[in-house]
Amino acid sequence: MSTAVIESEGRPTGPKPLTEGKQSTGVLIALWSFVVLPFVALLAAVPVAWGGWLSWTDIAIGAVWYVFSGLGITVGYHRYFTHGSFKAKRWLRITLAVAGSFAVQGNITQWVADHRRHHAFSDQEDDPHSPWRFGGSVRGLAKGMFHAHMGWLFGRELSNRERFAPDLLADKDISRIDRLFPLLVSISLLGPAVMGGLITWSWQGALTALFWAGLVRIALLHHVTWSINSVCHVAGERPFEVRQGDKASNFWPLAIISLGEAWHNLHHSDPTCARHGVLRGQIDISARVIWLFEKTGAAWNVRWPKPDRIAAKLVKPAGA
Repeated sequence: MSTAVIESEGRPTGPKPLTEGKQSTGVLIALWSFVVLPFVALLAAVPVAWGGWLSWTDIAIGAVWYVFSGLGITVGYHRYFTHGSFKAKRWLRITLAVAGSFAVQGNITQWVADHRRHHAFSDQEDDPHSPWRFGGSVRGLAKGMFHAHMGWLFGRELSNRERFAPDLLADKDISRIDRLFPLLVSISLLGPAVMGGLITWSWQGALTALFWAGLVRIALLHHVTWSINSVCHVAGERPFEVRQGDKASNFWPLAIISLGEAWHNLHHSDPTCARHGVLRGQIDISARVIWLFEKTGAAWNVRWPKPDRIAAKLVKPAGA
């Protein structure tokens, strides 16, 4: 594929550079904070829960924020903004962008630019987070898995937004949400604490909700999302044909907690498809949510899988 002109999921782009420079020092400090602190909380979660500092209220609040922010990533950032799997009314576009921001995975325009670049060069040299970057040896793959999972975030050249996400740069609503990203991160952290405090009417309820539904929830969602970049390009099944060199695979143990994103092989075979789990028994929660949006009229022109297209993409048996 030419590096001069790339079509990213049907969106023509011009001969612009792949990247636009490194992250600023301030962004790196914030990144370390919002990756390391939730991860430390995740490590502390088991002994804290064992000590009795986990209530059903914390679980309920955490589940609500996990699903809302998780769907903001899977339905919003990914299937809608990156790949255009459906059309949406303005209120839904804004809601999905805000919900995705609550996942604390970066502002929407940069996230989309990175992901479109990933699809343009999947598991090739210019893929920003391929686990195969350092080769297929045990040592190389171990290094590559860490790189794909989270290492790429700390020393990366930022994907060029003018090349990979010009549509979002031109969108006034999305630009405004990008500017509000620090505020939305604060709400994502403190919102659960406020809920916990009001429900229990205690400072303890606020603090435990901050820990579980704030820090632990963010860390869990981080690592589930990052596992799609790492695990789902190494382990699992590949029933559908993809571009040569692309290692995208299905990894069923992640299907539920990733809200359907772990059916990654079909997604790389047919990126604009609104449903990733298309085979029997493949639960895709995000696709069901899009279906609900369609039924209410909030979404339309949904790119649902067609049986003949799916059949054509299945890997053909040897000799067939």
